Amino acid sequence: MIAGPYAAALLGQFGAEVIKVEAPGEGDGLRKWRKIHTDGTSLWWRSQNRNKKSVSLDLRREEARELVRKLVATADIVIENFRPGTLERWGLGWEVLSAIQPKLVLLRISGYGQTGPYRDRPGFAAVAECMGGLRHVTGFPDRPPVRAGISLGDSLASLYGTIGALVALHHVRTNGGRGQVVDMALYEAVFGVMESLVPEYGVCNYVRGRSGASLPGISPSNTYRCSDGSYVIIAGNSDAIFKRLMCAIGRQDLADDASLAHNDGRVRRNHELDSVISSWTERNALQQILDILQAADVPCGRVYTAQDICADPHFLARGMIERHELPDGTPIPLPGIVPKLSGTPGRSNWLGPDLGAHTKEVLASIGVDDEAFEHLRRLGVI
Repeated sequence: MIAGPYAAALLGQFGAEVIKVEAPGEGDGLRKWRKIHTDGTSLWWRSQNRNKKSVSLDLRREEARELVRKLVATADIVIENFRPGTLERWGLGWEVLSAIQPKLVLLRISGYGQTGPYRDRPGFAAVAECMGGLRHVTGFPDRPPVRAGISLGDSLASLYGTIGALVALHHVRTNGGRGQVVDMALYEAVFGVMESLVPEYGVCNYVRGRSGASLPGISPSNTYRCSDGSYVIIAGNSDAIFKRLMCAIGRQDLADDASLAHNDGRVRRNHELDSVISSWTERNALQQILDILQAADVPCGRVYTAQDICADPHFLARGMIERHELPDGTPIPLPGIVPKLSGTPGRSNWLGPDLGAHTKEVLASIGVDDEAFEHLRRLGVI
């Protein structure tokens, strides 16, 4: 409900025609996730599925699957987010689809990938984040592992999957190549961003663990409490920035200490440095700290809430808060589109649609006339 659909959303935000196939009746499960508007549809749905055309088809019916095969004949990319083997059981596997459209790119996102001993297991982002190594290093060392606050594994798989699909499409269009399968596993998307986790274990037998808000092996970088109860992020972890930080908080002695001139020396005294910085932040309010450190060119920042984001002048200046309306006229802010392209920027043309809003339009494009449409509707295919 997240990884595949979000990959399609990214493509749709930059101009792709995205046809989202949903089951008649209830539609995609995300329509009922988290905060639900008075019209019965989740706010997340309206955001994630903007620019998509909703087509309701019951893929348990052969008539519906035949319509999908006709749509595939004109498609560049097909994205699916099922457990391996589901498309094959429906007669919509790679061999079938690629025979219809030899240049097709099939992006397959699943928990564990299309091969391997775990391929048939159901997989959600929560499990993938554990298997990929992320959860073990997230949180404080004296407490259980925690989640990032969002389904990060899904979003990472979307990004990797989109990259893979575009690379495969580039091959088709520039080299006259055939299409191919992009096999994206949730746990591998998480594992792919785990930095030096494996090399450090393989060479040093070091198993990275949870370190709270600090950045292991890099000093000083942490979250510090302010006198007004707020928290500030301070990253003084390059040699020059460290000196500026120490001067800004009145510790010229530490700025001049030769043993702290480089990161390895600071790491050895990290606890001491954290204590020094904490004692300073605890005597000052957040805004005062930000003013002092920003004047000294020290990277720092507040911990933003959704309220902070929606009111922040930088977010607003860069168009990162878009203003739209729900079908009943209720205002709804949406995240702006990233990345920013100078020549062909993305845009939000419409919000996530009502279920089946584009079924008739899309099916007409493959030759389904009004009489045939009504016949399919009476059969419950659409």
